Amino acid sequence: MSPPALPEADTPGDVTLRPAPDVADDLNVAPEHGLTSAEAATRLVSYGPNDLQGAPPVPWWRKFLRQFQDPLVYLLLVAVAISLAAWILEGAVGVPVDVVVILAILLLNAVIGYAQLRKADTAVAALASMTAARSTVLRDGRQSVVPSSELVPGDILLLAEGDAVGADARLLTATALQVQESSLTGESSAVTKQAGPLPSPMPLGDRTNMVFKGTGVATGVGRAVVTSTGMDTQMGAIAHMLATTEQEDSPLTHEIALVSRMLGVVVVSIAVVVMVALVLVNGVRTGAGFVDVLLLGVSLAVAAVPEGLPAILSVVLAIGVQQLARQRAVVKELHAVETLGSASVIGSDKTGTLTRNEMTIQKVVTASGTVDLTGTGYAPVGEALVEGRLLTEGPQLSEARALLVQGSLSSNAQLTETDGDWTVQGDPTEGAFLVAVRKLEGGTQRMDAYRRIAEVPFTSERRMMSTLQAHPERTRLMTKGAPDVLLAHCDSYRVGEEVRPLDQGVLDHVLAEVEALSSQAYRTLGVAYRDVPAREVSTDLDHAIEHHLVYVGMVAIIDPPREEARTAIAEAHRAGIRTIMITGDHPSTAARIGADLGIIEEGGRALTGVQLDELSDEGFRQAAREVSVYARVAPEHKLRIIDALQADDRIVAMTGDGVNDAPALKSADIGIAMGITGTEVTKDAAKMILADDNFATIVQAVRQGRVIFANIKKFLRYLLSSNMGEVFTVFLGVVLAGVIGLQSPVGGGLALPLLATQILWINLVTDSAPALAMGIDPQTDDVMGQPPRNPAERIIDHRMWLGIILVGAAMGLSTLATIDMFLPGGLLPGQHSFQEAQTAGFTTLVFAQLFNAINSRSETSSAFHRLFVNPWLWGAIGVVVVLQVLVVQVPLLQTAFSTAPLTLTQWATCVAMGSVVLWFDELRKIVLRALDVRRSAGAGASPAATPATPAPRG
Repeated sequence: MSPPALPEADTPGDVTLRPAPDVADDLNVAPEHGLTSAEAATRLVSYGPNDLQGAPPVPWWRKFLRQFQDPLVYLLLVAVAISLAAWILEGAVGVPVDVVVILAILLLNAVIGYAQLRKADTAVAALASMTAARSTVLRDGRQSVVPSSELVPGDILLLAEGDAVGADARLLTATALQVQESSLTGESSAVTKQAGPLPSPMPLGDRTNMVFKGTGVATGVGRAVVTSTGMDTQMGAIAHMLATTEQEDSPLTHEIALVSRMLGVVVVSIAVVVMVALVLVNGVRTGAGFVDVLLLGVSLAVAAVPEGLPAILSVVLAIGVQQLARQRAVVKELHAVETLGSASVIGSDKTGTLTRNEMTIQKVVTASGTVDLTGTGYAPVGEALVEGRLLTEGPQLSEARALLVQGSLSSNAQLTETDGDWTVQGDPTEGAFLVAVRKLEGGTQRMDAYRRIAEVPFTSERRMMSTLQAHPERTRLMTKGAPDVLLAHCDSYRVGEEVRPLDQGVLDHVLAEVEALSSQAYRTLGVAYRDVPAREVSTDLDHAIEHHLVYVGMVAIIDPPREEARTAIAEAHRAGIRTIMITGDHPSTAARIGADLGIIEEGGRALTGVQLDELSDEGFRQAAREVSVYARVAPEHKLRIIDALQADDRIVAMTGDGVNDAPALKSADIGIAMGITGTEVTKDAAKMILADDNFATIVQAVRQGRVIFANIKKFLRYLLSSNMGEVFTVFLGVVLAGVIGLQSPVGGGLALPLLATQILWINLVTDSAPALAMGIDPQTDDVMGQPPRNPAERIIDHRMWLGIILVGAAMGLSTLATIDMFLPGGLLPGQHSFQEAQTAGFTTLVFAQLFNAINSRSETSSAFHRLFVNPWLWGAIGVVVVLQVLVVQVPLLQTAFSTAPLTLTQWATCVAMGSVVLWFDELRKIVLRALDVRRSAGAGASPAATPATPAPRG
């Protein structure tokens, strides 16, 4: 079957002006059945994926060539050209070793940089697949959820509150449907939709019988047939105008670029000083001598500036984000990890996040009394008991059965069983009714007699939901909602099969029962109904029909707290992170759960939305500082709480699942959407998605975010101090050449502590693998025993800079001391040749940097603390050692790098001198720990116990 012809993109009126069934016919689809899976697959091949085309992908070879687009690389290429010219002018005798070695190192460096880029790109692509939007469709006559990229023309979309619209589609039905189209039209108000044809062609913002890709359902439900996908959609037309998307650098990326530029200026200045000193001290007069000086200076600049930092940073962040995803926290943007470690407040919903979200009806309260239902979870196994006895036929069973049947029918949830495992698709509270009704005799049979006609959907403002149900004997409106809200729409109540007027005494009694159950941490939902005369029956309902209802009773639902949430909250408090709970539940329920979880003290209170509205602006800010449990709040309250906390310089992580939570998640520093119960609109607004809707996962993500940030500091400390070691070695080697006996070798040439090729070799083998290994280092210090990081604080602070300089100096001095030990003359007279001394210094510096890799895993903890927890680091060190042995001992590489073979004793000497860096840093850390203890004692608290201070938002 060939795919149907689509309407022309420039004639949208063809779709909007015609009846919806005709549009479905044109697309060869039955609205009540949808496409078959086979037909959908065929159309996907014909029309292509439902994706917007961005900038064309960059070919691999261009990405590879970009590794050479660096000013420092240009400097090296200039040096290669000069060296090659000098070799030609001197007769082109032999092989230009320096040229070959430098070019080989440049090529290897480009290969490593390209491999790192590929790894980061792969991780980002995997992350994109985790956060891909999904759509609910009707296929093969069944409701199913598919990736939005697989939507095809003719698919029947099932739309509900919070869904992201996956493609342009013509509405077939619409019930109280409103769609937020600001992303497309710029209009902030949601657009009310209807299914009928339009009288004439309309501009985009007025096509009320269409829904468009990239918009979100604000309220209501509907069905629509997909008419356009991919670049044929209205969003695709906009995408045509966007060839590229420029992304702002994160603060961390900006700071690292600033550090690199600053180092570049400093090191180039030092390199110039070194070159001038070499020329003056050695009396350089020949072209070859000038070439050697130039090569050394350029190589020093290239080696000392960590130009690979951005690539390593991207890889480390990408790996960290993948680790978070494996822990069920999907971070949508790599650099959002930076903010995680700074979070000082976590605001959370209650249901499903702090509790198990396995809603269970335990009590059914009607006019005749209370029925206890046994069993927990979604398996419909249990009994109905009254005072311990099995409930039998009579008025109380009639009331309980009517309540559960009507509560189940006033729902959109589905209860399914697969291999003995019962699950609820849809709202867990609605699912609890489906479970409970199966525990009463005759419940499901009575449900089967009804057929739904229409629905008035639930909204957070109304806190009610109704369905109109057809029965062979009647048409009945069935409503459920918060009891206090529902009772305002009732004027009678049911006793057995009898309906009686609802007087104030009965009303007060019901509200007292609500209060009593709520104080026991139960959530209560009431059920009411009325029989609707034929003249009022319609498929297009609104809330005006919800009047003169008959109150049946209420259920008490329990959702027990998660044990792991209590542990996670305690861990968050230890880390200086305040936890607040924001829920729509009753204040007593919220306070009880808050106390059980350790958010507030036993007997603490919850502040309600009504009470918040009564506060002045200053009173509201004060409440945000002090109150940790909020109940009966609307989405706008959540937004105000976030704003108040941020105004108080707090870094706020906030959870949400409903479409009305989207503004709050966007406003929060870290918006966190629920992966199971969250709407597509909420997921789109969030920076992080919880795959398991579990609060403990948030705290685990904060921990991992802190570990990732600590690892970034580790490899920065390592790279910068190691590069400073190279700078100190060459600079001090030139300045102190006479002191250490560094004189021109026999046969002429310059007296250099290291050659240009040796510096580039060190830069190649020690900068990449160990730094990357430290980027995935397991937790070394107790990251959750420290207060949140101040985002305005420099990643490389004064203490870290001082450590970098001191360690670099120790590395340079130990290298020069080794050279002095091997050379005749100087402070430590030796008996070896200049080439052996230079090789020993070269090798010592390599080992010093490897010892520095072990040092750099913590600013203050001993290098021997958790020494062997990172096998990748030890593997990287092993590889570098093997490569260094080859460079020193293999004749071909000796020629390339001007090295001499070393004896076993000489190797041991190099290792011992390289380890000086380790022992020096151990002493430095002892001093730092002593200073920290003294500072903590002066403050009257240990660092772990010190409350987090507000972090300026910079």
